[in-house]
Amino acid sequence: MIEYRAEIISNQSVMDDITELLESQIPDFEYTMITGTQGKGLKTKKIGDTVWPEMNFILFAYVSADVAKKIKELITEIQKKFPKEGISLFFTKCEDL
Repeated sequence: MIEYRAEIISNQSVMDDITELLESQIPDFEYTMITGTQGKGLKTKKIGDTVWPEMNFILFAYVSADVAKKIKELITEIQKKFPKEGISLFFTKCEDL
């Protein structure tokens, strides 16, 4: 049962690390990804120009509570591995209408 929208926003430099970990640890993990996104975080801008050359990506997935917990564990693991990459994870509760 889908209960949450998981959203990850991060530097494109760790995109493969994140997607490979999620895909390898969560059976049949389905997601949508938006690459080349621009933004400003607490420490830096990422807008893909000569001054701020880096870019972000956004990955989102609609998941059960159990999968949401697993995503949180995996992203915490990645954040420890890449502490300076600004990897953010958000969850939104989904409602049936």
